Amino acid sequence: MNKIDRRSALGIGLAAASAAMMKPAAAQTTSYKDTTPWPGVVVRAYDGETPSLIPGFRTVSMRDVIMQPGSKTMGPPMMNAMICHIPEGELRIEQERKTFTAKKNFVWTCNKDTKEQAHNDGNVVAIMRITDLKA
Repeated sequence: MNKIDRRSALGIGLAAASAAMMKPAAAQTTSYKDTTPWPGVVVRAYDGETPSLIPGFRTVSMRDVIMQPGSKTMGPPMMNAMICHIPEGELRIEQERKTFTAKKNFVWTCNKDTKEQAHNDGNVVAIMRITDLKA
């Protein structure tokens, strides 16, 4: 597999951002299932998994954790490696005894069995989009 340098990665990112700005098809629908594991927290799991090109991972899937102001998760260990992104709002994240603020468009990673708790200390709904990397 070829290595990707920063310039190539930036070009790919700009191309993806340009594609995202295009008008979506009007008839496009997505199936999902909502669950409420904690008060004020909805987990929206989107249907389907996609084969992964990343070595060590067979498939990828996506879900959103939608958190109302004042809500928090209970800090379960992560079931698999994942990439987390904040498309809306802001969350305080406690991960393995470290605390950081995840503001809009912040991205971070978790490994399998990582312990993490998210808190919405703000006054607006926050969304954490998770891409699950499944071995």
